[in-house]
Amino acid sequence: MNLLYQSTRDNHEQVTASQAILKGLASDGGLFVPTELPKLNISLEVLASMSYQQIAYEVMKLFLTDFSEEELKHCITAAYDDKFDTKEIAPIKKSDGAYYLELFHGATIAFKDMALSILPHLLTTAAKKNEVKEEIVILTATSGDTGKAALAGFADVPGTKIIVFYPKDGVSQVQEMQMVTQKGDNAYVIGIHGNFDDAQTGVKEMFNNKELAKSLQDKGYLFSSANSINIGRLVPQVVYYVYSYCRLLHAGELNKGEPLNVVVPTGNFGNILAAYFAKELGVPISKLICASNENKVLYDFFTTGEYNRNREFILTSSPSMDILISSNLERLIYMISGETTEERAITNATLMNQLSKEGKYEITPQMRQKLSDFIGGYAKEKETKAVIKRVYEKADYVIDTHTAVAASVYYNYKAASGDATKTLIASTASPYKFTRSVMEALEVETESKSDFELIDQLSEISKTKIPQAIEEIRTAPVIHKMVCETEKMQEMVEKILRV
Repeated sequence: MNLLYQSTRDNHEQVTASQAILKGLASDGGLFVPTELPKLNISLEVLASMSYQQIAYEVMKLFLTDFSEEELKHCITAAYDDKFDTKEIAPIKKSDGAYYLELFHGATIAFKDMALSILPHLLTTAAKKNEVKEEIVILTATSGDTGKAALAGFADVPGTKIIVFYPKDGVSQVQEMQMVTQKGDNAYVIGIHGNFDDAQTGVKEMFNNKELAKSLQDKGYLFSSANSINIGRLVPQVVYYVYSYCRLLHAGELNKGEPLNVVVPTGNFGNILAAYFAKELGVPISKLICASNENKVLYDFFTTGEYNRNREFILTSSPSMDILISSNLERLIYMISGETTEERAITNATLMNQLSKEGKYEITPQMRQKLSDFIGGYAKEKETKAVIKRVYEKADYVIDTHTAVAASVYYNYKAASGDATKTLIASTASPYKFTRSVMEALEVETESKSDFELIDQLSEISKTKIPQAIEEIRTAPVIHKMVCETEKMQEMVEKILRV
């Protein structure tokens, strides 16, 4: 079967997987979705004996049908290699009544590595397949982790440039240092005076600017995205949910067909959408528990059916989730918007127009019924801190602030519902990435200590080795010093590309 992709806002524009990866965003501003969701054609019991790389091929071949077996296996092999500090790629730790899926063993110690280590290979392969002559410009907004993972993936990749925008005062010190010390002749990092939503909106506006696209093409450039709006980001994320179920099956922690709940700390909605895709593939996932921090726009949506970003933006200790515009939710809204592709596209386009103009929209009761597998929850800052301390004291295991949001939501959900289904928590970042917040939660004195002194202390407390990603930024020089106002973002891009 040759699976095609279409815009969430227009069912007439259909492209191949490689074309969708190249474009990033559909020409009408919509996101690309598969015309139908495939099913696994191999049993979970057979998959259970396979490596991460082998499972990645079996999953990704269903979505990327215009990639040859040789092309796809090359991309997978090049991505999931010794950049990860464990052969398992995504190990699972059983702790305090839940299974923690550690997605932070890649080069930048956050879950974004799982997809962004393969995206450059998918993108350059797609460019060759489609005979693209232009130099590809990766334009990305980041709430902290995507930026560094994308920079690491695309640095010095021939035929590409990468420009990353991040909120200057909205990321951790380690996150910022990881980005501004990034080497690579084709890499550019720009801080903005604004939040992540401002950065994401600015990037989307540039993608939708037809005049800018023409100017770029005249200069030999083509925009593409490394954000989770790119289907080349989403598909690799589906893999680790299939893999984790298979690992638990292989270890005897799950019986054949036994349901598994999944809890995901969520900002832009891509990571939990990947779990939904895994469920649709045939993985026995029961509840999809969407965990928010105090920017609880998604919790309110799943509770009331109204998505409303008109609210105060709160800076929290889990900055990668400080988001009020969850772009990937549009893909889910499209899927529940009607029975035909035309009906879905029309309904979704109407709702997204309302979001753009009014900052909110509300779905119908019929649409809400299709979301019965989703549970919304949120954790306040004090709850996030408390659960870091709880897990450490009970299980001698240190988790980061984002994972703690998910753990807090899980424990609250379990207590309220009595649901005893075995549960997987997506552990999305290493505690070393947010050391100060983690150490404060563990009630360690932090005011008189530098971040790196706290990192050394965390290593002693957690009995774990300091990741290479942290060691290499201790003395690295700051390379990228550009900062701008949000309205100057396009001007900065034009200056870099000399357009």
